[in-house]
Amino acid sequence: MPSTHSLRRTKIIATLGPATESEAMLGQLITAGVDVVRLNMAHAKHDWTRLIIRRIRTAAQKAGRDVAIMMDIKGPEIRTGELTEPLDLKVGEIFDFTVRPETEPKRSAEIRSVDVNYPDLVNDIKVGDTVLVDSGQIRLVVLGKDQAHIRCRVLTPGSLTSRRHINLPGVHINLPSFTAKDRADTIVGVEEGVDFIALSFVREASDIEKLRLFLKERNSHARIVAKIEDQSAINNLDEIIRATDVLMVARGDLGIEVPLQELPVIQRRAVRTCLAIGRPVIIATHMLESMITQPMPNRAEITDVANAVYEQADCVMLSGETTIGKYPLECVRILDTIARRIEAEQAIDIAEPAVFISERMKVFRAAVVLANEIPRSLIVVFTRHGTNASGLAAHRPPHAPILAITDCVETMRHLRIVRAVEPFLLTPFSNPEATIERAIASLLKLGRVRDGDKLIIVSDIQTKDRRIDSIQLREVFSASP
Repeated sequence: MPSTHSLRRTKIIATLGPATESEAMLGQLITAGVDVVRLNMAHAKHDWTRLIIRRIRTAAQKAGRDVAIMMDIKGPEIRTGELTEPLDLKVGEIFDFTVRPETEPKRSAEIRSVDVNYPDLVNDIKVGDTVLVDSGQIRLVVLGKDQAHIRCRVLTPGSLTSRRHINLPGVHINLPSFTAKDRADTIVGVEEGVDFIALSFVREASDIEKLRLFLKERNSHARIVAKIEDQSAINNLDEIIRATDVLMVARGDLGIEVPLQELPVIQRRAVRTCLAIGRPVIIATHMLESMITQPMPNRAEITDVANAVYEQADCVMLSGETTIGKYPLECVRILDTIARRIEAEQAIDIAEPAVFISERMKVFRAAVVLANEIPRSLIVVFTRHGTNASGLAAHRPPHAPILAITDCVETMRHLRIVRAVEPFLLTPFSNPEATIERAIASLLKLGRVRDGDKLIIVSDIQTKDRRIDSIQLREVFSASP
């Protein structure tokens, strides 16, 4: 069994795809340390989704380590239409995006064009705006428009193929944040009991509230992950962080939408804001991109992952590396290795825990200060909804792991995304003292605590008319009940 202090604080999210969807590979990924499995619904079919969710649960059960499942819904998306053959666009060429083909007047045969799937784009865009196609590889500027066409000049050349994604930096798009496809996909996720719904292209807090209402109406306890991917989200970052359950810095589209030099600034600001209010944060996209085809990461990727850990993000996420990559298992192991090394470095200098306004958060701060001052200590927290464990994690204890005891399977899975928290299921909760003794006995049996360990136990007791917050200090003895 792993030693008491072997917990990796930074959590790992792996996206499922052809390279990793077999039960055997899922088992290996979970055993290697994946905490959350992500399903990208951009092209996923519902039958496949149901099959895979059940397969993940089976693989986790066999591995003896429950993981969370995140359904990442597609959100609003603007794409080019179908082309019979690629179009090689040249610098200076005049090119049209056709938004309403049925109203198209006759055009000069010299001007090439492609359809766009969003008819109202012509109303959102203006002359002088930049259009980026295919992850920004092709760059155009808008020269003019009419009811059916947006006329552009090519600034950066490239080969345009079918169904390429379009980014419009700084342009406010009036597409709904929660599309008909998203609704259908989310219903499948709710029925199958996914733990997180990631909402793409969140632009303001109201986008999150619409999804929250949708989930509430269907009695789902899934937590919401808000993905920030465009300039609108950056303008409304603070209100988005307060409205969501988890934030994802989705650096793929975000890196196209904002000036490249702003991306690290935005990432750091997002992480710091999340830390300030105790909100989990995920750093995603291009973490180990070269490992899609190569067995080892490049040096810049190692530093990038390390920086996310130094910033104390809750999670790092793999995308293409584990969907289509040749080395998915190696990617997980490398993230694990880097995270553990940086966390060991961070533990040398103990930072003062964050200061929060609420009295309850100050209680959690006291528990973390106590853990920092007592060698070989662990924090054991009892939590039904995950609030206590998340509150403790927000203070980022550098040494003591947070062992979260819950009587709810959903809460156990939700805590898989929270930094430094290792959740355990214990049912049922009985009177406080008996529950504590059963929890210690269970942790001893699992090898998560040992003789001589000091436990800072955080719990709350509900009396007839009030809740009493409690911090206890106990020493572990193997003779304990």
